[in-house]
Amino acid sequence: MQTPIHGSCDAAFHAVRDAFQNNFIEHGEIGASVCVTVNGVTVVDLWGGFSNPQKSAIWQEDQLVNAFSIGKGVTAVVAAQCVAKGLITYDTRVASLWPEFAAHGKEHLTLRDLLGHRAGLPAVRNRLAPNAMFDWKLITEALATETPWWTPGKEHGYHVNTYGFLVGEVLRRASGKTVGELISEFIAKPLHAEIYLGTPVELHSRIADYEWPNDPFPEHQPEGLDEEQLLQFNTYYNPSGLSGAGVVNSAPWRVAEMPSTNVHASARAISRLYTSLAYGGTHNGSTVLPREVLDIASSEVSNGEDRILHRTSRFAHGFQLPIPERGFGPNTESFGHFGAGGSVGFCDPKAKVGFGYVMNQMGPRWQNPRNRALIESLYSSLQ
Repeated sequence: MQTPIHGSCDAAFHAVRDAFQNNFIEHGEIGASVCVTVNGVTVVDLWGGFSNPQKSAIWQEDQLVNAFSIGKGVTAVVAAQCVAKGLITYDTRVASLWPEFAAHGKEHLTLRDLLGHRAGLPAVRNRLAPNAMFDWKLITEALATETPWWTPGKEHGYHVNTYGFLVGEVLRRASGKTVGELISEFIAKPLHAEIYLGTPVELHSRIADYEWPNDPFPEHQPEGLDEEQLLQFNTYYNPSGLSGAGVVNSAPWRVAEMPSTNVHASARAISRLYTSLAYGGTHNGSTVLPREVLDIASSEVSNGEDRILHRTSRFAHGFQLPIPERGFGPNTESFGHFGAGGSVGFCDPKAKVGFGYVMNQMGPRWQNPRNRALIESLYSSLQ
């Protein structure tokens, strides 16, 4: 029995609808939404499936769901907005705003280094209490006094969970506002886009529950780890719950602000944001970013072997940039950010594409067949 698909799809993009339907048939999709604009016009706006793993509640048109690392790209936008407003520059030394951060050779690191995953701080060494990630002050203080895992600024490694705390604390000190407040004021409200960091309790009934893998998640740090093994383990699991395991569907997770991992959004909202970026930051009379700042924000900071992922990665000022093994379609001008399990938001300035895809089934993190099928079918329709 096929999962009913709802919404609209321009006849020229029927291949995207077919791919979306096939994700439920062949790839274990539980519930999902995809929204795509081309030349500023919505050509795909589809949703279907279920909003919980038990498949007892229908996925709604305006469904919200945890979008994981899509939040890193959204955070990159508010960082660029702070730059555009003159509150900070990409070359601002972090320690000039956050003096405690200068400890252990970090005194010369800049906002650009943090956005490009070059700080050497993807993890905290000392074991933190379970769910300590809900305590912003505790985490940022731990990162400020941490010794980097590599020479700061010399290499890059994906700061899977700490990126948002590091960048967020700098933006908070520069603007007086949290990342969640910046998103609400400068993205969500002007674009009428449902993107939340620190989702209000009254909206929790609209958030889809996420299916987490059946693999047991470690609650305790294994003994006898060497430095590299400790780096890998703590990046994802210090504290326990850091990446969402065991807590992703809880109220404390949803109300917290963790810019790397717990943005909650709809596909329409993500597409709307990236549509604006596809047009240089201004679309339909609303300016998200001046073009000259966006051009810098989307320019390369890091490229090469990733200390955490152990493969090539490429970052702009907070955005992921395409690499041959993992792109946002065929055009090298595209930029955006993937999220754990397969969610993705990106723009293609050349083809004038704004793309948003969210779902609630944790699939492959690296080469996800569901987002790949949607992106490939979109560009086959554009040829």
